[in-house]
Amino acid sequence: MSQTVDRALSILPLLAEGPANLEQVAGRLGVHKSTALRLLRTLHEHGMVYRQGDQRYRLGARLFALAQQAVENLDVREIAHPHLVELNEKCGHTVHLAVYEENEVLYIDKVESRYPVRMYSRIGKPVAITVAAVAKLLLLADLPEAERRALAEKLDYPLYTSRSTPNATAFLAELAKVREQGWATDLGGHEESINCVGAPIRGADGRVVAAMSVSAPNVVVTAEELLTLLPSVRRTADAISREYSGTTPQKDQ
Repeated sequence: MSQTVDRALSILPLLAEGPANLEQVAGRLGVHKSTALRLLRTLHEHGMVYRQGDQRYRLGARLFALAQQAVENLDVREIAHPHLVELNEKCGHTVHLAVYEENEVLYIDKVESRYPVRMYSRIGKPVAITVAAVAKLLLLADLPEAERRALAEKLDYPLYTSRSTPNATAFLAELAKVREQGWATDLGGHEESINCVGAPIRGADGRVVAAMSVSAPNVVVTAEELLTLLPSVRRTADAISREYSGTTPQKDQ
């Protein structure tokens, strides 16, 4: 039975490449055409594949409906929270989770620092979009270059500190840097005394669905010391991404 299920599931990525006929499916699976036909008929009955007029098979609408339903029911906050708590317990600093919704970057989860100096941030509050590490990660993630440039041009650039992003040109340059390196920082850009390092959380299609960060004040840890946590931050973001997207970690991870 497990072999039958394995063979049936192996048909789906084949058809994801494009329509295929019975002979092609049987050849890919390494089985007789009668076996391939039984598998295709079963998948067809459940709406997972569809037989076209030219007798080739393609992925069925039911499969796409199930995939969409699964995505809609995913709660990135629920999945991420245990990982954020674990990172907080290891490093002791404030950990945030943020998403991009309706032209705002919002915090949707926060695990407080164990140190007496606390951050003013709170769940549901928009972040400073031109300086926050999580905003840089989310804004550069899914937006096409033209849209990203248009957004950058219409944003205001308040100078919270001497390190704040001063204009659209500087913001776009920072986004390009973040895109290349795969992580972001805010080193005193919003508050002189607060530093932050963040990493993206991706869905099964590789697109960024959220961003997480670790933040700490200078009186607790220097910017240089905070940056040593980058590997832990990225591992945490990757772990959340794997669980969110349903992918299996590699053996060495």
